[in-house]
Amino acid sequence: MEANIHDLKVPLNPRGLNNEDRAVEIIEAGGFPGDEFSEQGIAATCRLRVPRIGCPAKVRSLQKALAMAHGVKRATVVLEIEEAKVLFDPNLTTETLILTEIDNAGFEAELIPAAAEAYKVHIILNRARPGDMPAIKSSLEQAPGVNCVEMEAIGRMVAIGYDPDRTGPRCLLQFLEKYGASLYVPPKRRDVEQLQEACAYRNLFLLSCLFSVPVVAFAMVLPMLPPYGDWLNFRVCSMLTVGMVLKWIFCTPVQFLAGRRFYVGSYRALQRKSANMDVLVAVGTNAAYFYSVYIVFKASTSNSFKGKDFFETSSMLISFILLGKYLEVMAKGKSSDALARLAHLAPDTACLMTFDDHGNLLSEVEIDTQLIQRNDIIKIVPGAKVPVDGVVISGESNVNESTITGEARSIGKSTGDKVIGGTVNENGCLFVKTTHVGSDTTLSRIVQLVESAQLSRAPAQKLADQISKFFVPVVVVAASVTWLGWLICGELGLYPKHWIPKGMDEFELALQFAISVLVIACPCALGLATPTAIMVASGKGASLGVLIKGASALQNAYKVKTVVFDKTGTLTVGRPEVVSVVLFSTFPMQELCDVAIAIESNSEHPLAKCVVEHAKKMRKKFGARSECRKRIQNFEVFPGEGVGGRIDRKTVLVGNRRLMRAHNIVVGPQVDRYVIENERLAQTCVLVAINGRVAGGFGVIDSPKPGTKAVISFLRSIGISTIMVTGDNWATAFAVARGVGISEVFAEMDPIGKANKIRSLKTSGNIVAMVGDGVNDSHALAAADVGIAIGAGTNIAIEAADIVLMRSNLEDVVTAIDLSRQTVYRIWLNYIWALGYNIIGMPIAAGILYPFFGIRLPPWLAGACMAASSLSVVCSSLLLKCYRRPLNFQST
Repeated sequence: MEANIHDLKVPLNPRGLNNEDRAVEIIEAGGFPGDEFSEQGIAATCRLRVPRIGCPAKVRSLQKALAMAHGVKRATVVLEIEEAKVLFDPNLTTETLILTEIDNAGFEAELIPAAAEAYKVHIILNRARPGDMPAIKSSLEQAPGVNCVEMEAIGRMVAIGYDPDRTGPRCLLQFLEKYGASLYVPPKRRDVEQLQEACAYRNLFLLSCLFSVPVVAFAMVLPMLPPYGDWLNFRVCSMLTVGMVLKWIFCTPVQFLAGRRFYVGSYRALQRKSANMDVLVAVGTNAAYFYSVYIVFKASTSNSFKGKDFFETSSMLISFILLGKYLEVMAKGKSSDALARLAHLAPDTACLMTFDDHGNLLSEVEIDTQLIQRNDIIKIVPGAKVPVDGVVISGESNVNESTITGEARSIGKSTGDKVIGGTVNENGCLFVKTTHVGSDTTLSRIVQLVESAQLSRAPAQKLADQISKFFVPVVVVAASVTWLGWLICGELGLYPKHWIPKGMDEFELALQFAISVLVIACPCALGLATPTAIMVASGKGASLGVLIKGASALQNAYKVKTVVFDKTGTLTVGRPEVVSVVLFSTFPMQELCDVAIAIESNSEHPLAKCVVEHAKKMRKKFGARSECRKRIQNFEVFPGEGVGGRIDRKTVLVGNRRLMRAHNIVVGPQVDRYVIENERLAQTCVLVAINGRVAGGFGVIDSPKPGTKAVISFLRSIGISTIMVTGDNWATAFAVARGVGISEVFAEMDPIGKANKIRSLKTSGNIVAMVGDGVNDSHALAAADVGIAIGAGTNIAIEAADIVLMRSNLEDVVTAIDLSRQTVYRIWLNYIWALGYNIIGMPIAAGILYPFFGIRLPPWLAGACMAASSLSVVCSSLLLKCYRRPLNFQST
């Protein structure tokens, strides 16, 4: 059931509209709900890739720089996927100027191509020479359907943008066949960058270990194994020993090669007048290293000096932090596993069928799925996967769509039915005509929606931003106070001398406590608490057939106290059937069927489709052999009432009683009795008026969806009230509501009335969710705090919604709300753990337990604990991958 967005009669002037009404217009403009408007029109949006952004403090700095950029309305930066989304006024700035502002702020960034450039194929010309490239480009630009050509002469690579309705990758490869053309699929940038980051941290960790292990051996292992370690105490000059020199030599590469990234990160942070984890690590390790260097020089010039160096502290600290960052990157990669699995559901190859004009098979060849073009005929044998979206033109089979929709039961497919790429054909042979390829497929759209959700920013993230803003300065102050406190107490003799470890003095003990405080208090765990949970939950929801289009929707759904349902296609199956046809005038039955077919064929409403199908059967029953080909003029839609137009100079109206009364058509007692009788049976009456008289009526029944009553009951049990709003009549609405357990009903409402009802419910402070499927529901979906669209509904309803239920199953409303609650619970658990970790860890690192229990946290161990805190938060979020539907609905 498809609908053109331009069928919506919504004014394109944003002035005077409230926030909810803007959503539909933004979709019209190619945007998405939530975008704002500039003074001269709709703001533009661009996505940027920001590699090596590092930590929450850098995110905050970049967002601040973007917010101060001229013409930028709003900017969102997501640490986990290293991307930024910028909303800007195209009359005041451009993508190029925004990139310049980012570069001036000390960050690297590049523009992510818009979806409009998705139809682009990369081809390698294996036999082309550099001199051939200009001629190839010229010929390609003149080829039908080619929009743009980008050449790379050195690599013999050509990127071609094309119109999918006119050409495709297969035709372009044939066009360039003499140059040895082959398809090239570039790896996904995010995957490549994540792999590169993981490899970089791994290599740095191994380099650090290469030099740290000898340092630890010289400092802690060999001195415990006499006589093997006695040579370490051999004096080079004065009090300087071989062990001290060797530790200095091996520690230096760790400090300045393996630890270089901390210096770079600290410099960039201080350049932006901010502080982050890199600053803490750099200050802590430098304090240990350079104090140790001071000890070396002091020992080499004095015959009586005794002091202990901390080279092993510096090297072990950097090693543990690098190991923690490597494990963290690997764990974060697991958070988008569900998305990666979705992206690889489509098969690698497909069987392409070629027919002549008479329908005779010419060839059957196996091709790469990337080469499938629109309107190709694909053969899908039992057990094979459907490569792209299409329509069955021949054959019957059962298709398992659980990988896309989460629906466990197989669905029967026959001629005319749609199939989705990535699903599995079970037992029959299907011939499918492809309708959507590339980024247009359902699978690609799911991936895009989930990626968009991962890029969005949850309201809960503001807490971490506020804390992180002051966190590093507070930690530096705490470390300074710790150092001064222990140093002063030691110099004044306020604690026993035996508290000082062998080989140390008061200054060195205080320094170790201060370094431990610096490195254990890392704000990274706070920054990871929300985004990692959102990423995992978005991917998990997609695997269950629940597409959550933004972090705000995911967080808001847990606060929902009222769920408003549309009736037709939402609470009911959406496949109404005509159960009775009655004549109320002298018009013959065939003429009634003819006008009904002619005018209802132009409507997308489910009731209209079932009336057309039944009317066609009635015509055949009365002996009509030819199809009804009546022309309609002045077709008009009356939202919430019906449709009208002129057929053969007759004015025809098809709709409910409100439509008849609005046009001053008399509804006699006979018609009233028929309508009332049907309404008592939860049936809808579609009346047909010709030239101002009610000619007849169709009694239509649309049964409630299986399990609807259980969903309503479950929502009530968890404290959520349910309401029905519908454009249908009161009697039918009450009958359906009573059958599913809804007590509050608002009927005979047009689309604006539905949206106004949502707004009135919100005025009481309730968080309201709207569940709908049709064009008439788009206003209400945009007006609600959380719009939930049934996946089988129209495109405009899906675009206006915050959550899309791919299975068209109301049980997934419960899944969406429950998943939201589990995600928010996990976010707060992450916050409690991250904050509690620092609240408990910092005093221990500062030595609060040392006077009572002799427990001291060396800097290297504090570094390991710091790395463990970030890793534990990521692993906590990964537990959402184990989410299961509520027990009441697991069987589905």
